[in-house]
Amino acid sequence: MDRQQLNKILRFAVERGASDIHLSAGYQPIYRLHGRLQKIETQVISAENMYHLVKELLTKEQWAIYEEFRELDFAYAISGIARFRTNVYFQLNGRALAFRVIPEHIRSLEELGAPPGVYALARRQEGLVLITGPTGSGKSTTMAAMIDLIDTERQVHIITIEDPVEYVYTAKNCLINQRELGPHTKSFANALRAALREDPDVILVGEMRDLETISQALTASETGHLVFATLHTNSASETINRIVDVFPAGQQDQIRAQFADSIQGVISQRLLPTKNKKGRVAVMEIMVATPAIRNLIRERKIHQIPSAIQTGGQYNMQLMDQNLLLFYQMGKISRETALLYAHNPRTIENKI
Repeated sequence: MDRQQLNKILRFAVERGASDIHLSAGYQPIYRLHGRLQKIETQVISAENMYHLVKELLTKEQWAIYEEFRELDFAYAISGIARFRTNVYFQLNGRALAFRVIPEHIRSLEELGAPPGVYALARRQEGLVLITGPTGSGKSTTMAAMIDLIDTERQVHIITIEDPVEYVYTAKNCLINQRELGPHTKSFANALRAALREDPDVILVGEMRDLETISQALTASETGHLVFATLHTNSASETINRIVDVFPAGQQDQIRAQFADSIQGVISQRLLPTKNKKGRVAVMEIMVATPAIRNLIRERKIHQIPSAIQTGGQYNMQLMDQNLLLFYQMGKISRETALLYAHNPRTIENKI
């Protein structure tokens, strides 16, 4: 298999609306459509073919890193079709590639059907906004739409730090500098530290992976910058606990206070299959950092945050379960889906 054959497979999958494409030695090409895997009826890919394809796709520097660490993230693009966040790795039968489709067109918040709370958080001037959820939940798409709103409405300097660069922005009113781990910087933490000397107004951090990155993101959000970042958590409460628990016990009270002061909001989301099985819809929990929420964080009363969100509709807050119930009532998702993904299925079932 060569680059031309790869592009043909990727184009075929993208045209059908795939979110991911998998090429693994010993298997036929496979793509994910609306959450389900489907085979492309063609020859099984041999280990030798996968070796030659990977060798062709990677630079010498990337190949050396891949051979040493046995996996590697990189970006791949087909002009006029899409960009792909790509991971190459080893498996039992040989090598494998996983491609996540990043559309060339950045969908607006309006196109995504985002609720008012997302618009409000995108329009903050400073502080920390977190977009969370499991892998493949649409975090990057939501964050890109929020950046696009800022680019439409404001004239500011935006720095993104990504691994790899996913959506490529065409600046409208803003200066947008996109940096990628590897070619442009050695780590998220280093890039964040340097960003404070690069006159940014808005900073996008692809992922808060470790203590140093989280610490730098909090510092940036405290010093007059609007910081967007992602985490793999499923709710606002879980997000707060995850961030605080990263730090040693002796620092946690200080971090809790720092986080309470800097956080503007948490958007936790999942992509769920629509009722007709022909698409997926983003279901969101939105926490907005009101004075009451900030006090709960400082006082370690994280378990009370869901109640505060549930009664915070006037501040554009909503629980995941409230959004699930709404989408069920609107006919967007099935009863089974609503119950399967609910934090409290019994409550949802009673309301249904």
